[in-house]
Amino acid sequence: MFPVPRLALVCLASLALSGCLGEDSALVSPVSSQVGLARDPKLLVATTRLPVGDPLRKPWFSSERSPDMIFAEARLTPPSDSLIGRGDWSIAKVENVDRSNAAQAFAQAAFGHNLLLYIHGYKESFETAATSTVDLSEGIRFAGVTGLFTWPSAASTFSYVADRESAMWSRDALEDLLTAIAKTPSGGRIHIVAHSMGTMLTLETLRMLRASGGENAMERIGAVVLAAPDIDIDLFARGLERLGPDAKKITVISSTNDRALAVSSRLAGGIIRAGAADRERLESLGVRVADASEFGGGIINHDLFLSNKEVQQVVKRAIERS
Repeated sequence: MFPVPRLALVCLASLALSGCLGEDSALVSPVSSQVGLARDPKLLVATTRLPVGDPLRKPWFSSERSPDMIFAEARLTPPSDSLIGRGDWSIAKVENVDRSNAAQAFAQAAFGHNLLLYIHGYKESFETAATSTVDLSEGIRFAGVTGLFTWPSAASTFSYVADRESAMWSRDALEDLLTAIAKTPSGGRIHIVAHSMGTMLTLETLRMLRASGGENAMERIGAVVLAAPDIDIDLFARGLERLGPDAKKITVISSTNDRALAVSSRLAGGIIRAGAADRERLESLGVRVADASEFGGGIINHDLFLSNKEVQQVVKRAIERS
């Protein structure tokens, strides 16, 4: 009787676990601990901004309005550690542009995964909005795919009114996007995080989605986090009424010392913005509230969900609850 070779014994012993099938074996291909953008540094983009160049070139998308929504994938370069400190994420290239079937292309790219969709606020370029999206996703270590809906903000301090008009102009496109994702079979949950003026766009769009598609359209919507919502408090209350029971999906991150919202309130004739309202008033409307006032030690205190790790965990917990 000939001795069994040592390699064969190893293969036989591990057959039940790995099948001794070469490179696909669990023994040689351990599961990666990386998740989300760390595993696949790609940002799904839906935008109503006009592209820059054909083919695309930096800064990729402008502040002008596109007649049609556009889908693209932004390939990201992770930060590198160096002797002088850790760098930032950056956009290496933007590819797979779809100008004719954007909503369906985005839904297909997110197929089978949970989605974190960020909707930015006032005074944002495409690149700053993309950076914020990455910071948010990495900050909460989101395990699914990450997406950005970016509307044509002029990215200027003096463009407040123009930005508000462009945000509202983008409602139909955002509704089309959410509808397409929600209708995709085998899709995951859609978690929405909106900031500042982007919260008005988000609330209005969800109201439209609820009216046109009812409960079925809202079923796939998971957590909705409205960070520093720049919305007239009365308009906010009316929007929540229209959402009915789906208002319970919403978490508001508020701060009574948000100076950007104080300026917005003055521009609106003194009507308080939802993101600066008292906690009790917001909770009476049926939403969850995270009062971040005590964490606001800066000058503006308008982006605490990005700049403060503890406030950022509000987003993570909202997603986990849903």
